Amino acid sequence: MIIRNLISNSLAELIERSKINGLIPSDTQITFTVERPQNPEHGDFATNIPLKLAGLLKRSPVDIANQLLPLIPSQDYLGSIWVQPPGFINFSLDPSWLTSQVDTILESGESYGKVNFGNGQRVQIEFVSVNPTGPVHVGHTRGAVLGDALGRILDFAGYNVTREYYVNDTGNQMENFYKSLYVRYKQHLGHLTEMPAGGYMGKYMLDIARDIAEQNPNLLDLDEEEAIDHIGSIGLNKMLTVIEKDLKRLNIQFDVWFREYTLHRDGHIENVLDLLREGNNLSIKDAATWFTSSSLGEDKDNVLIRSNGSPTYFAADIAYHYDKFIGREFSKVIDIWGADHQGHVSRMKTALGALGINPDKLVIILAQLVTLKMNNQLLKVSKRSGDLITLPELIDEVGPDACRYFFMSRSPDSQMEFDLELAKRESSENPVYYIQYAHARIASIIRLSTEAKIDHASGNVNLLSHPSEIDLIKKMIALPELIESIAINLEPHHLAHYSQQLATAFHWFYQQCRVMSNDPSDYELTKARLKLVRSSGVVLGRCLALMGMEAPEQM
Repeated sequence: MIIRNLISNSLAELIERSKINGLIPSDTQITFTVERPQNPEHGDFATNIPLKLAGLLKRSPVDIANQLLPLIPSQDYLGSIWVQPPGFINFSLDPSWLTSQVDTILESGESYGKVNFGNGQRVQIEFVSVNPTGPVHVGHTRGAVLGDALGRILDFAGYNVTREYYVNDTGNQMENFYKSLYVRYKQHLGHLTEMPAGGYMGKYMLDIARDIAEQNPNLLDLDEEEAIDHIGSIGLNKMLTVIEKDLKRLNIQFDVWFREYTLHRDGHIENVLDLLREGNNLSIKDAATWFTSSSLGEDKDNVLIRSNGSPTYFAADIAYHYDKFIGREFSKVIDIWGADHQGHVSRMKTALGALGINPDKLVIILAQLVTLKMNNQLLKVSKRSGDLITLPELIDEVGPDACRYFFMSRSPDSQMEFDLELAKRESSENPVYYIQYAHARIASIIRLSTEAKIDHASGNVNLLSHPSEIDLIKKMIALPELIESIAINLEPHHLAHYSQQLATAFHWFYQQCRVMSNDPSDYELTKARLKLVRSSGVVLGRCLALMGMEAPEQM
């Protein structure tokens, strides 16, 4: 149950009734909002309908609000409804209905907050998708956490979600990786040879080459080109195994690992070129094939087939997205890219439009850069230099939950600084510790009440009336609304903020209200408060699960 939606629907009916009885012209088209006022004295929700009608009706918003107020139908979830100057209609939730939601949460269990906004639509989220030429590093981790969190939340919001890693296993960088690995293989076997210019220098290359040499010591018997391809193929698969293992440590798994080379092998690139050609969207210039995107509103045309006959990355990417929408029939595709891909967004959407695909079905989220500091020094991330801050190193330093929360807690369009010291701090200043400690405290209370053989199931929630109890319930029932909002706006960082606010509301309740009392006269209130504690554990546990974090029973 999303209260905001219920109020919005009721107000939409109010407008239609007002048209019928002549209070509002029948041809009136009005867009209104239902918001949560920042000032608690202004209630739980407020609408701006009177302000929207004031210009049309040439009357005071307050007068309009007073005329509409008696026409709003009563609802069991609503308490007071009043006019708030300069012309809002404000609503407060009914206290009895509010406390009854404690039982609703407990009955719903882990499904509480689940909505059917997606209605089973098939959505693909493609994220990470870095070239498999080195391990996952800090620069990739923000997009990894964002994509996984979005997948979890969209699944909870009723979508059929596919999480996909696009393996860029063709092109110049992969050729350089293969050659670098071939040299390391030779060096391990005692051959004196130099790394290629711009080769991959990291220690991980030495480790992979050693493993290959130990398992396949005779590959130098092959022709050099064949040896490079064979060693490179083995190294690629080993690198993918490392990437998959590292991401699993962060509680991230993919449904599909899509290999770019299949686009070349199976004729997908030739297929989209034919379609673009049929639409008169290709031209030949300097022996290269160009996508004439300038005729479709882009600043310039883009090469799809180089003069040497090899497809560009852009050509493969068009074919890949055509396969997503047409081949696999996803209704929406979400790509999470690094900020350095910003210039690629518009031309990809333009290419989809040229292929007859609605470009609005493709949502591209750009994750901005992350600054990681250690000992007051910036740490560089470069595969080729080998000066890497890898994901495993970061997890070893602060743990997977801190990695997930901190990367998730900021909007992807803002640059962020990862505070390693804060992430490790065991105090209320660290939001990860603060949230998980709230869950552990809840578990501890439940354990103590079980040992005391207090009946958890029969508490009368109508006894809950303390302001901190009511505030905690109000915060808990906001979860379904939040899930729907994130599904609409694709902004999972709001779940991180909500979780911290929920933990704050619980800690405040715990400080203000004695949950378990030895006084027999407080026994009924104790049972009611234990219900509130258990329901808090349900909601907070669901938040932690959606963020991919552990819900500890003790700390």
